[in-house]
Amino acid sequence: MKIAVTYENGQVFQHFGHTAEFKIYTVENGSVTKSEVVPTLGSGHGALAGFLKEHGVEALICGGIGGGAKAALAEAGIQLFGGVQGSADDAVAAYLSDSLSYNADIECSHHSHEHGSCGEHHCGEHECGHR
Repeated sequence: MKIAVTYENGQVFQHFGHTAEFKIYTVENGSVTKSEVVPTLGSGHGALAGFLKEHGVEALICGGIGGGAKAALAEAGIQLFGGVQGSADDAVAAYLSDSLSYNADIECSHHSHEHGSCGEHHCGEHECGHR
C-alpha cells in the first residue's frame, strides 16, 4: 500500500491544490518500508489526483482541500483523510495505528470564504484548515 501526505518541511502541507511535493510512504504488513519526497512539478488542483494515481497511492493525508479535488480523488479510488495538521511522519504512524485524527467532511473553497477571495487573505489566516 502507498500513502501520500501533502508535504512541506516535514509537516502536513495545508493547501492540497498548491502542494509542491508529496511524501509517499510504502507500507507492508502495517509498517513503513520506504518513503520518498516526490515533487509535483507544477501539477495543480485537478491534476494532482492523477499524479497520485500514477504513483500508486491508495490513501492521502492532507490539510485543507476543495470539493473538486475531493471528487477527483474519489474518482481515482484514493481514500482521503483531510484536516490533518502536524508532522507528516507522525500522521502516517497514527494512520497505521488507527488513531489518526482527521475531518471526513473537510471542504474548503477559496472563493466562498467570508474573508473574500484568494487575493484578499493569506492561507494561514482563515479557519478552513489551511496553514
